[in-house]
Order: sequence, then C-alpha cells, then structure tokens
Amino acid sequence: MSTSPSYPYATYLDIKFPALEVVDVPNLINACTDQWYNQTLCQVNDSVVRLGIMQGEYHWHKHENDDEFFFVLDGQFIIDLEDKSIELKPREGFVVPKGVIHRTRAPEKAVILMVETAAIVPTGDGSLEA
Repeated sequence: MSTSPSYPYATYLDIKFPALEVVDVPNLINACTDQWYNQTLCQVNDSVVRLGIMQGEYHWHKHENDDEFFFVLDGQFIIDLEDKSIELKPREGFVVPKGVIHRTRAPEKAVILMVETAAIVPTGDGSLEA
C-alpha cells in the first residue's frame, strides 16, 4: 500500500476570484503568514492563475502532462532543473515544459504568479527516479 507524501505547503485550489471580480493580490500578500503559500486566483478557459508567496525550497517533482509558467512579481525566484538553475528577478518569467523534473526555491520571500492547467497537481505527478 502506498501513501501520498505530506507536504508543508499551504495550497488552496479553490478559485478565490470569479470572473467579473477584481483580483486583489496585495490584500492576499499582506494577509499571508505561511512560508509556502499557493492560492488559485482565477480561472481563464482551461487554465488557472495562481499566486505563490514563498521562502525556502519546494521538493523535486514533475508534471507529466502540464507545462507551468512562473512570473515573478517581487523577490528572487530560482527554478532548479536537472542540469542548470534559472534565476528570475521581478518581471521575469519562465516556462517549465511538461515532463521536466524541477524544484523551485526562494532564498528570501518571493511573490510569483503561476499559469497552468486547472487539472495540474501542484506537488507533481509521475514517479521520479531515485
């Protein structure tokens, strides 16, 4: 019997702001007390826009069927790939293609937006080779 690992992330997949409503990102940032926070802001067609407020490291993972787009609003955000690390500053973005093993991290508090399919599993799917 296999069990799903438990992760220390505050992840909220509910849509916080429906269509025709102002998406209030500053209020969410100010209210955040979690070290690794992920909230779905809104849905656009088959994709969602998520807010990430984070400091520290996420685990290595991949998404078999989904690309991920990361866009930095504030702070420094690092995406580790198997062969290199991508350092993003505010107003920079990067796409991690489906099937690519990656880990994200933020040495200090960073605020990012993510665009991905609504069906994506934020903690990853598929098995990683040890």
